[in-house]
Amino acid sequence: MTSESVQDEKSGVEPDVAALAKVVAKLRAENERLEHLASTTAVLERAKGVLMARSDCSAPAAYERLTRRARTAGRTLIEECWIVLGDMPQGGAVPAARKPSGTHGPHGPDAPDGSPGPEGGGSVFDPTRYTRHSPPRTTGDRTHAEVLGAVGEALARVSGLHELAGTLLDHLAGPPVCADAVMIFLSTPDGVLELGGHAGTGAALAAQWRSVPPVSGIAAQDVVRRGEPVWLEDPERDARRYHLIGAQGRRWPTRAWLPVVTGGTVTAALGVLRTVEAPFDPAVRELLRAVARLCAGSLRMCDAPAARTGPALVEPVQAVFDALMGPAALLTPLRSAAGEVEDFRIDAAAPQSTDVAGRRGRQLVGLRVLECYPTMAGSSAWHGYLRALETGQPYQSEPFAYEEVVGGVRRQSVYSLRVARLGGSLVVCWTGHDTETRQRELLADLQRLGNLGWTDWNLVTDAVTWSPQVYEILGRDRSLGPMRLDELPRHLLPEDLPDFARAVQTLLDDGTPMDHLFRFATASGVKHLRIVAETLPDADGTPVEVHGVIMDLTARRCAELALLESQQAVLAQRNVLQTERLVAARLQHALLPLPTQSLNLADLRVDVAYLPSHGDLSVGGDWYSAVEMPDGCVLFAVGDVAGHGIDAVATMAQLRFTAKGMVFTGSSLTGALHRLNTLLLHTPDGHATATMVLGRYDPTDRCLTWAQAGHPPPLLVRQGKAEYLTPPEGVLLGATLRPSYGEASCRIEPGDHLLLYTDGLIERPGEHLDAGLDRLTEAVRSVSPRGGNGSLDTLLARLLPDEQRDDVCLLSVHLPPEPAPQARPAQGVRA
Repeated sequence: MTSESVQDEKSGVEPDVAALAKVVAKLRAENERLEHLASTTAVLERAKGVLMARSDCSAPAAYERLTRRARTAGRTLIEECWIVLGDMPQGGAVPAARKPSGTHGPHGPDAPDGSPGPEGGGSVFDPTRYTRHSPPRTTGDRTHAEVLGAVGEALARVSGLHELAGTLLDHLAGPPVCADAVMIFLSTPDGVLELGGHAGTGAALAAQWRSVPPVSGIAAQDVVRRGEPVWLEDPERDARRYHLIGAQGRRWPTRAWLPVVTGGTVTAALGVLRTVEAPFDPAVRELLRAVARLCAGSLRMCDAPAARTGPALVEPVQAVFDALMGPAALLTPLRSAAGEVEDFRIDAAAPQSTDVAGRRGRQLVGLRVLECYPTMAGSSAWHGYLRALETGQPYQSEPFAYEEVVGGVRRQSVYSLRVARLGGSLVVCWTGHDTETRQRELLADLQRLGNLGWTDWNLVTDAVTWSPQVYEILGRDRSLGPMRLDELPRHLLPEDLPDFARAVQTLLDDGTPMDHLFRFATASGVKHLRIVAETLPDADGTPVEVHGVIMDLTARRCAELALLESQQAVLAQRNVLQTERLVAARLQHALLPLPTQSLNLADLRVDVAYLPSHGDLSVGGDWYSAVEMPDGCVLFAVGDVAGHGIDAVATMAQLRFTAKGMVFTGSSLTGALHRLNTLLLHTPDGHATATMVLGRYDPTDRCLTWAQAGHPPPLLVRQGKAEYLTPPEGVLLGATLRPSYGEASCRIEPGDHLLLYTDGLIERPGEHLDAGLDRLTEAVRSVSPRGGNGSLDTLLARLLPDEQRDDVCLLSVHLPPEPAPQARPAQGVRA
């Protein structure tokens, strides 16, 4: 703040004059404050514009990012703005030393669950363990932040290169740098260095070095070519390599030349010359590198005013452009000595006009087209510019893709151009066919439909960014912002924490990609998640960013668990059924033994065949009985209990032994069926049913008396002809409380075959029973059962399908033919 001293009344000055002088001094001080505020505001707005263009973020978000970067790196806001404007990597922060996998500091390995190590080392989930912060270094009486902050504030008021050099000398003259002179050489396209600004060198020496040809032996040229600083600290040795400025190097024993990079290219060399004979210590070297980075943004602003003077039509055109809603620019050709157009200068620009660096409207004025849009050179649009300038015919382009690399990221946009000549200049209007909005919508749809989201963690700025879907997956309120690393252990299930901690440690310590499944507790319940992440290293291989994708696998995992439970239940049920089948089969075999050869009962030969079903794990209730009674008669029975398994076998045993016992004790066949019906109606479940054929054969008159309860009729085969016996009245057992049963008789002749069978032999799904009976008749005619199990096996093979659905029991009763009478032998001859 400045002020003017005034005389009071005693000095003879009028009081009004004194009061007026005070007001003037106050206004002058306020004017100086406002000028400083305006200059710093311009720098801040430009830096915000660059970040908005690079990150596609809003103005408040850009400001927040600038302040966060400055606070994290220990810099002032203006210093951070200068670094952004210089398009340089982040400066002023030294990468933190990386720890070996599984260790943290000197205290040994971390615990598997991410807790501190045995000596108190940091947790695996401590964010500060991986971020690249460094404490501010002191240089003399001031820290780096203080020196650079003062330089940054001063550069905001600089308007020319000479003023820039003087400002740098003012702030670097004292400790710790102790500079005595500053020189700024600008690089031209032909390799010549032009002295753009100087301070402390004197006019004569500056005139001597105003232009440096592209020859070897010049330190500033080496800096521009190689992009690396040159530290000259030994005059005798340095004089053998370089042409030194100032009396063969004796005037300034130590000097530093540093590259100034704008837009990824070394465009200037900054020289700091000292009378100090001591070498530059590491802290001072780091400070000067940071100053060079600040100068990158300042050089751009200092270079712009010189190019903003245009023809008389510039101001009217700019006034018109200020009222336009869309992007437009007035381009003035810049010609070479041969008259060829080398570039165009932007002399006016509409407010909506913008370039890839985020500069808008009047910020573009004075800049060159190829500086704002480098890839335009040689394109069809560029040739359209030249044709419109030469012929005066307007040029309209088809939509074309324009690609730029901003911050190392390729970005593509689609534009249409219209170009018209105005005097010796061109008026260019363009329309952007913005595909980024649609791409963002598609990306949001993809994340929503795939139930996944992305997350980024910048290890330099410690900034965490989530896509909206991550908040939905983790059930987190967006107002809380992204979850930090140290918050995760509170939400993971304890049994998942050790493996997750190891995966995080190998990712952030070693850079090993992470692909991990874990469970996450949310307000709506536990979710099954998958995270896939990788690190982005810097030039030294140190991770500086973490990119990850989080996928919600809850629905799929629940389906997998339900399927697994179903499979386990099915397997358990199958084991139960197999065990039950084994028990039932053993029980059936014990209760219903199958003979290995034909049975001879009275004058009959009886063969038995039994086949279990193929598709059922449980045995059925088919049974038979063939036994000779005490009175010489033969009892035959074939039955079929509904159902399978232990219950069917138990019911079969009841019927078999009860029927045999009742007939043995003198009960009639129909009386036995009535009692068996009553027995089934009074079983514990009360739902058992069964069919049965019950017959008694009297060998004295070879008569078969039989009764049936809902069972298929026996088949009688006599002299090659097969006929079913006419069944008497009878319903299945267990169907009604008052059944009616009748008896029928049939005489068995020598050579007859009588087949008793269960329904599994003739029934087929969806087929009428008569078709099965006819099939059995045809089979018997073609394969006559002549006795023995072999003939029954042949018959069964012909009748039964490959996939037998029911058990089959077959009883073949055969009365052998009588032997032919033999002739009486002659007397005296023995037979």
